[in-house]
Amino acid sequence: MSAILQDLYTDPSVRGTGAGRALIEAVYAAADSAGCPSVYWLTQDFNATARRLYDRVATLTPFIRYNRPA
Repeated sequence: MSAILQDLYTDPSVRGTGAGRALIEAVYAAADSAGCPSVYWLTQDFNATARRLYDRVATLTPFIRYNRPA
């Protein structure tokens, strides 16, 4: 079983204050409480600001996502 973290967003006025990390850690705690050992999310490859945080709190995987065309 995996938990999916979807649409993490912090207001620009609180970025860099630890708010994003606190949100991710809260998701990790909720997953632990539910007995869910895996948490994952997707982000855009060019989202450098968020990825600096993600690189500190998670492990980057080699997966690439493809979607069915509309």
